[in-house]
Amino acid sequence: MTISQLFNIANLFVLPFWALMILLPNWKVTRQVMSSYLPFVLLAGAYVYLFINSITPENAQALSNPQLADIARFFTDETAAATGWIHFLVMDLFVGRWIYWEGQKTGIWTIHSLALCLFAGPIGLLSHILTDWIVKTFFPKSQQNETVTVGEKAAS
Repeated sequence: MTISQLFNIANLFVLPFWALMILLPNWKVTRQVMSSYLPFVLLAGAYVYLFINSITPENAQALSNPQLADIARFFTDETAAATGWIHFLVMDLFVGRWIYWEGQKTGIWTIHSLALCLFAGPIGLLSHILTDWIVKTFFPKSQQNETVTVGEKAAS
């Protein structure tokens, strides 16, 4: 399998998880799928494979005391770029999963934060933190009612 094929497979691999969390967040299957760590194990395995294949003695030395120019040079290599991209995929999906479960637990709306996290992980995380703060600060009664409703739905 080429680096390009692994890159393409990893990109496609994460999409069903995002689709479930964004489009069908309260579906029983979504909860079951998102309770598993298997997607992260598979993606992390691809990351480890690429990481090992992208590290040279020069890269290792440059990464041990990173300078911006060294990092830029490191990512000009296709394997290193794919490694970095899969790093983003793993971490963004992990953060998205956390946002998803926080929404399930608290009843706070997460669709916007998950969509942002899919395309720009830290912005999605910030969006969820702000949404959580706004709901808790300005609508505390609403959140309590939603939490009960979500809990009742999960029980049924």
